Amino acid sequence: MARLKVEDLSFSFGYDTILEKINFEINESEVVSIVGPSGGGKTTLLRLCAGLLDRQEGKIENSFETQSIAFQDPRLLPWKDTIENIAFGLKAMGVPRVKRNERAKEIALKFELEEKDFDKFPKELSGGMQQRVSFARALVTKPKLLFLDEPFSALDIGLKMELQNHVMDLIAKKEITIFFITHDIMEAIRLSDKVLLLAPDPGRIIKIFDFDLPQNQRDNEYVYSQTTKLLSDREIIETFELEFR
Repeated sequence: MARLKVEDLSFSFGYDTILEKINFEINESEVVSIVGPSGGGKTTLLRLCAGLLDRQEGKIENSFETQSIAFQDPRLLPWKDTIENIAFGLKAMGVPRVKRNERAKEIALKFELEEKDFDKFPKELSGGMQQRVSFARALVTKPKLLFLDEPFSALDIGLKMELQNHVMDLIAKKEITIFFITHDIMEAIRLSDKVLLLAPDPGRIIKIFDFDLPQNQRDNEYVYSQTTKLLSDREIIETFELEFR
């Protein structure tokens, strides 16, 4: 079984220690999220696990065959049209042009992009459409491990729910493993098997919350009740400084 295992991971920028002695494990088909205040090292941790930053101390074992990442901002290539952007990863994998364009168009339609949008460049697309393209690009390669760096945070509620539903479908089919960052505790509870609480200065995991109920059975009542429990947790209160003064 594939897994991502992090052991005693520490990371510094100059003299500033960003992460210290991070330990956790993500097994195949699991969904794990990180929550914590801004500036605590969440994005640094995710980028280290994704191989976008060089590891300094500790170990990262990643035995997943394929992976991809989607960011908060779409990061589309401005000189490529919609289909070329979606198919970019397939091109890097050596998939022939006709085949990769077919797959790109198929997933574009699934993400409710219209054929009239296929030839448009990023500057001609709305912010929501750009995010659809970004998400389609991350998923078209059918990665075994998906990294998500707050991809829903800047979206309107309708588009956020639409993209989350796509993720939920993949989770229900056991087709993907996900490691994602969010500031939204309700989102973490709705999607995650485990939620890692990252305290800052330096970033360190101080608690792990487990959720056993299958994601497709988590209705609003469940999410609201679990959110209330988390917001009453002492470590959550102290980490996010939620106490009124």
